[in-house]
Amino acid sequence: MTKDINSDSPGIDKQKDFEIRSQNAQCVNVSEVDDTKPWFVNLRYLVAGVLFGIALVKSEVVSWFRIQEMFRLESFHMYGVMGVAVVTGMISVFLIKKFKAKTIDGESIVFTDKRFLKGQVYGGLIFGIGWAITGACPGPLFAQLGMGFTAVGVTIISAIAGTWVYGLLREKLPN
Repeated sequence: MTKDINSDSPGIDKQKDFEIRSQNAQCVNVSEVDDTKPWFVNLRYLVAGVLFGIALVKSEVVSWFRIQEMFRLESFHMYGVMGVAVVTGMISVFLIKKFKAKTIDGESIVFTDKRFLKGQVYGGLIFGIGWAITGACPGPLFAQLGMGFTAVGVTIISAIAGTWVYGLLREKLPN
C-alpha cells in the first residue's frame, strides 16, 4: 500500500484501509484516541453495562419463558421490545446524522452503506437456532448470570468459543 500523507503508520493508506474494513462492517469506527488513559476511565463502560443489564432484567427480555413465548408466537412482548429498539435506533441514527454528533471522546461517527452477503443468512439461522435452544442472545447473557442463572455459564463459554472459531475461519467462510 502507499503511504497516506496524514497517516501515522508508514506504508498504510488510511482511506484504502477504511474502504476495505467498511466492506465487512467491522472495525469501521475504531477509535484513534490515545489508549494511555488511566484504567478508571473505562468505568463508564461498566456503568453503561450495568444500566443496560438492569433495563434487560426489568423489561423481562432475559426471561427464558418470554423468549420461548416469542418463538412459539404466543406473546407480542418480545416483538414489542425489539420494535421499540429498532425505532429508537432509527431515530438515534437520524439525530446523530442531523446534528453531526460525536463520540464521548470527540471523534466523528461514520455510517457506511452495508451490502447484503449470503453469509448473513447462514449466520442469522445459526444465531436464531442458538437463541431458541438456549433462551439467550449475547446481550442478556451476563444479565442472566448476574440474576443467578449459573447454567448460562455454559452458554457464555459456548458464545466465546464460537466467536473464537469464527475469528479463525472468517476468511474461509462464505460472504
